[in-house]
Amino acid sequence: MTHLPPENPSPDFAAAVRALAHTNILVVGDVMLDRYTYGTVHRISVEAPVPILTIEREVAQPGGAGNVVRNLTALGAAVALISVVGDDWAGSDLTGLVGGQPGVEPWLLVQGGRTTTLKTRLIASGQQLLRADREQTDPIHPKLAERLIRIAGDAMAATSVTVLSDYGKGVLAGLVPAALVADAKRMGRKVIVDPRGADFARYAGADVVMPNRPELSAATGMPVRDEASIVAAAMALRAEHGFGAVVVTRGNDGMTLVDAEGTQHFPAEAADVHDTSGAGDTALAVLAAGVAARLPLRVAVRLANLAAGLSVGKVGNAVVREADMLAALSPRASILRKIVSRHEAAEQAERWRHRGWRIGFTDGNFDPLEPADIHVLEQARGLTDRVVVGLRKQVGAAQPEQSEAARAATVASLACVDLVCVFDEDTPEPLIGALRPDVLVKPTGVPADQVPGADMVRGWGGSVKLIKPA
Repeated sequence: MTHLPPENPSPDFAAAVRALAHTNILVVGDVMLDRYTYGTVHRISVEAPVPILTIEREVAQPGGAGNVVRNLTALGAAVALISVVGDDWAGSDLTGLVGGQPGVEPWLLVQGGRTTTLKTRLIASGQQLLRADREQTDPIHPKLAERLIRIAGDAMAATSVTVLSDYGKGVLAGLVPAALVADAKRMGRKVIVDPRGADFARYAGADVVMPNRPELSAATGMPVRDEASIVAAAMALRAEHGFGAVVVTRGNDGMTLVDAEGTQHFPAEAADVHDTSGAGDTALAVLAAGVAARLPLRVAVRLANLAAGLSVGKVGNAVVREADMLAALSPRASILRKIVSRHEAAEQAERWRHRGWRIGFTDGNFDPLEPADIHVLEQARGLTDRVVVGLRKQVGAAQPEQSEAARAATVASLACVDLVCVFDEDTPEPLIGALRPDVLVKPTGVPADQVPGADMVRGWGGSVKLIKPA
């Protein structure tokens, strides 16, 4: 039997965020393969009035219910995933991607002859040029549906919350949702639904349903023009199908919660809207983890709303981590938020790059930070839109005069510095390779042919700038 943590009525949001990692959740729904093809466009085809994309790199990620899982594992939760793929190459790739994630117990059932949902996006300069979909949305085979329900019943015994992620691709068709809700209720497990379509009777009795505004209107036949009409529709939906709560996602207008305690509106918390794809999956994951952590529902919805706001500031189906949420809840820690891991720095650089911003990079020991160092950093910011500083973990064989944390905080306190990333290799080249800066900056005391990473940066079209002393 799963031992659930005690109710936590505290409004301490930082503690609530940390509690999300100590959860175990079952996700059942439609998985898909999201493939992103990035490149540049320099000319129009002579064959047709279309841009020619010169491909630079490709990235594949689990999408749909798989993206919910990605967000849950990013929070530190343990996840069981049950879905169906086809016996094709996309299904094979998806199985490898899902199975390669730590903290995931995957049950990806294979249906012969079925087409795995594949979404391919072509992107240049942060702009999506085209999305091509390959999919099959017929209900899964009845025998496979029966097997899926049996496996889900077993998985519910080891998890505290079941998430139904319905993308309308056939996994949660017919009577499958009703059977899953009934099994969860019988075992005392909570059910949270990301619905699809107009027939919400399929999810009757779920603890929380999370429709967006158009889905709410389609399910009730009621207008959703303003907050009052949204609340009226959500109340009608809740009463008709016996839902414990309805959480309406409203895009730029935030979220609205309607439950037995009444109604509460959560204004949008997005500071920088860049890409809305995947924000719903992020919100669903955080809400589910919050319910699994036995947080008050209003606290869980507040955190889900916060996470959705952070998600839209990232590129593609990017996940939101505990550190992201804690930083957003601690605005006074703005300096320390600049000090990030290599992975986080690479993610941020990718977001900047897709906004068309030029990225500068320099590195050093900064022990201590000298006026000459500040001059180089200020000049670097003048040459670029954003500056990342690589901080060497040690100063040669000797111990540094200042601790790593003190040096990083000192550099991060400069207005001209946007990120600080500590590295412990002998050379900054691995960090440079991860960031792919447009401009590599060094003082003139370093010979141009001895600047680490110079050939790498020039190789992808960047430049090396040697700064004269002030």
